[in-house]
Amino acid sequence: MHPYKRSSRVSESIRKEVADIIMNKIKHKYLGFVTVTDAKTSDDLRHATVYVSVLNVEDSEKILKKLNATASFIKGELGRRLKMRCVPTLMFRIDESIQYGMKIDKLLDDIKSERSTPDTDEDLF
Repeated sequence: MHPYKRSSRVSESIRKEVADIIMNKIKHKYLGFVTVTDAKTSDDLRHATVYVSVLNVEDSEKILKKLNATASFIKGELGRRLKMRCVPTLMFRIDESIQYGMKIDKLLDDIKSERSTPDTDEDLF
């Protein structure tokens, strides 16, 4: 028996295969640099949300629309690659964890720089 649920194993397979399909099969010039960071599959394996990260944040909405438009093609490719009775319906979302992590790093750097500069009000008294 496997130590984790089937949906998590399928999610990992979907993440790997979708990344390969986007990299090798989809030939849209304005997709740019897209990284598949995660995939979450529902427990009944009917729906999957694929999280992607894009290099050019300004074009993220356009890239997301293009990926969602090609979701049926990607689902067909998944059907050929994965041995499943029912291939999940795909929905693409932007993974915001990278931007969130960068925001946290910036806040921590700001706090560190504030602590390293001496407070001028204390020198007056």
